[in-house]
Amino acid sequence: MTARYDSYIICTSPRSGSTLLCKLLAATGISGNPDSHFHRPSLAAWRKSHGVGEIDGEDERSTLARVFAAAIAKGSGDTGMFGLRMQRGSADYFMEKLAVLHPGPGSDRARIEAAFGRTLFVYLSRADKVAQAVSCVKAEQTGLWHVASDGSELERLAPPREPVYDAPALMKWHETMTGFEREWEAWFSREGIAPLRLDYDALSRSPRETLRTVLLALGLDGKAADAVSPGVRKIADRVNDEWAERLRLQIAK
Repeated sequence: MTARYDSYIICTSPRSGSTLLCKLLAATGISGNPDSHFHRPSLAAWRKSHGVGEIDGEDERSTLARVFAAAIAKGSGDTGMFGLRMQRGSADYFMEKLAVLHPGPGSDRARIEAAFGRTLFVYLSRADKVAQAVSCVKAEQTGLWHVASDGSELERLAPPREPVYDAPALMKWHETMTGFEREWEAWFSREGIAPLRLDYDALSRSPRETLRTVLLALGLDGKAADAVSPGVRKIADRVNDEWAERLRLQIAK
């Protein structure tokens, strides 16, 4: 099969299942190595992440060119397909720097395609913003963000501690997640983008089917999904359910 695209961007927000989707896509061996290659809003952080050294007297555009080249190499591997996960909170800074690197094109979409070629935009969202907020606060508190399919820790960002219901933090994250969705939708509309829309719940229920959908949209072999096993397991438990119930009551007041 001949790929229809050179790259894809997974437009998303935290706790929407993007880690699972990225690992599925990487495991196929044909659809790049998608990750948050431009996560922290800092050029210094980008340079550090991609091992790009500082050159005395180099202008910003030249530095960005080296950073983007390194990111594309990392996000493509040997597949010829570049994959990128873009969290909404990182998007504005990314677009700002992309305009420095490619000042000629007049829109974000045109600049993205100048940098990455033909690009498929994938919108991975989570309809239940309450559950999304609960998941985020609980991960922040416990320090555990992801576990592997065998239950072992995959990503821990802080020492373990017991989760405690925090109403202000939960309300803030609920508002933030709702805002992220509005911002993505406004950006798609402004840029004339009709993204491939994926849902967290469908991805959780049928990861291979969701993976196959993305591969086919890219013009790749959908059968590559058959041999892939999910590398991430949900970590929601009764605490998530209890917090979600309390938060829904709080929001309804």
